[in-house]
Amino acid sequence: MLPQTDLQTMAERSPAANGGGAGQRTHKPWLVLAVAGILVAAVLLFGIWSRVRARAALDTETAQAALTAVSVVSPKQTTPAEEIILPGNVQPYISSPIYARTNGYLKKWYFDIGAHVKQGELLALIETPEVDQQLEQARSNLLTAQANLELASITKTRYQGLLKSNAVSQQDVDNAVGTYNANNAIVEADKAAVQQYSALVSFEKVYAPFDGVITARNTDIGDLINSGSNTAAKTDLFHIAQPGKLRVYVNVPEEYSRGIKVGMTADLNLAEFPDRKFQGKLVRTADDINLTTRTLLVEIDVDNPTGTLLTGSYAEVHLAVPTQASTFLIPVNTLLFRTEGLRVGIVKNGKVGLTAVTPGHDFGNQIEIVSGLKSDDQVIINPPDSIVSGQEVQIVQATLPGDTK
Repeated sequence: MLPQTDLQTMAERSPAANGGGAGQRTHKPWLVLAVAGILVAAVLLFGIWSRVRARAALDTETAQAALTAVSVVSPKQTTPAEEIILPGNVQPYISSPIYARTNGYLKKWYFDIGAHVKQGELLALIETPEVDQQLEQARSNLLTAQANLELASITKTRYQGLLKSNAVSQQDVDNAVGTYNANNAIVEADKAAVQQYSALVSFEKVYAPFDGVITARNTDIGDLINSGSNTAAKTDLFHIAQPGKLRVYVNVPEEYSRGIKVGMTADLNLAEFPDRKFQGKLVRTADDINLTTRTLLVEIDVDNPTGTLLTGSYAEVHLAVPTQASTFLIPVNTLLFRTEGLRVGIVKNGKVGLTAVTPGHDFGNQIEIVSGLKSDDQVIINPPDSIVSGQEVQIVQATLPGDTK
């Protein structure tokens, strides 16, 4: 227990001992309550605000999750010149079958396949005894006709002299002149017959019509040769080609025909030369679309001085055909086939717009679009069939031009 003097001292020092003690006891509880109220209100407001923010975030995530997720690609603009690859047939610049012009038997041939021959070289010899005899007969007939003509000429001259002295009648002179003219005509006919059979005899020798290579020999010694003068089918003895320059014929589809111009260059690829390209020049076109194939026939000439390329080969011809600069390429899986026509889905400001497009050439996994697209469009890949204009979507992947597979 404290002493009495200490209790008295403490009582004297307490606030109640002076005049201000009652006022302080009156205001302090209200201040504490006010501060506590403010703290409680702050806690309540912070809690409410946190809940509101969480609810807003949840609503945003829910709305985003409800949007259709799409992948988009930007159209790829095509180059002004598009390369097309077409099949071509390689043919010699000059090619000709060699037929016989007289009947007989093949006596001898001098060149076989693969032989290089010059113009005028003897290729084969045909034995034609019947034609030889006909030529001898024609020559004999000509000699007879010439003898008769000479006699008629003498008679005509003599009678014309005797007519001056009235030793013969005018009728006798006219007969002599008529006989002379008839014999003269016979001589001319016999000369023509001799020339005809001489030509047939000359056809016994078969010559090369131009410099080239023998690509086929369809006869042998002792074969019966038919010139085609009867119903039997005639057969070519040889086939000769000139491979120093080649013609490559290509059928260009109608849609590319506008870009085909004489003077264009073309590159040729052949299976036997996988690592080489041969350049040719487009020299002429048919100027006509084939009604059956709807193609334009063009000819490309290729120099072949060393005979590297073989005639009859198959070639892939690469042509750079000018195209419209405003065309685009998009994947084929971006197309929507609707009753109103071909459409593609384009995303703009988070919403879908279905745009009508005009297709061009189909390249398999890509298709050309002639009109309806712009370079900055975002085209939906694999759009769902239920997609409609104005629908909000979420882009999850964007592909740049040229990155499409």
